[in-house]
Amino acid sequence: MKNKIIFATTNEGKMKEIRMILQDLGYDILSMKEAGIQFDIVEDGDTFEENAIIKAKTIMELTGEIVLADDSGLEVDAMDKAPGIYSARFMGEDTSYDIKNQYIINKLEGLSQDERSARFVCAIACAFPNDEILTTRGTIEGFIGKKIVGENGFGYDPIFVVPEYGCTTAELSPEIKNEISHRGKALKAMKEIIRSKK
Repeated sequence: MKNKIIFATTNEGKMKEIRMILQDLGYDILSMKEAGIQFDIVEDGDTFEENAIIKAKTIMELTGEIVLADDSGLEVDAMDKAPGIYSARFMGEDTSYDIKNQYIINKLEGLSQDERSARFVCAIACAFPNDEILTTRGTIEGFIGKKIVGENGFGYDPIFVVPEYGCTTAELSPEIKNEISHRGKALKAMKEIIRSKK
């Protein structure tokens, strides 16, 4: 029986990326749904790290298992780094990303590429049953495009352009995205930490 790690998320798009990156770790990676956990976590931290820790610690205390959690978001410099830690709740949790993405594009209308700089940030927290909590952080720099483009990815991916590839993160293949993305970088760093503890 493989050991398991619960990832404190219900986002299936995210779980796909997470499994691809952690598949060789030797653990079963379960979402909250797959682990049979229904629990509303209040994310009231002031940073990505604080929110990730709140999620990981809450579910670890509930299950006694190793729990990973991430908190990630988009920082748009011209919008004072908004939506930032409120990325998922920006303009209301039930607002579709098409509407959120179009709103951001409209806000930056008339700005040059340099003025449209943005980054994705991801903090990963791992809560171990012995109460040890560790965090890693990954970022990817880019800018906000002028239209919604691409079918891959989710969330703000269709408006976030990666200069090196000249396309949005929603146009990248999953393999390349996991290689260069904020979540990919933070998860790979965490993978090495978990591996060193085995």
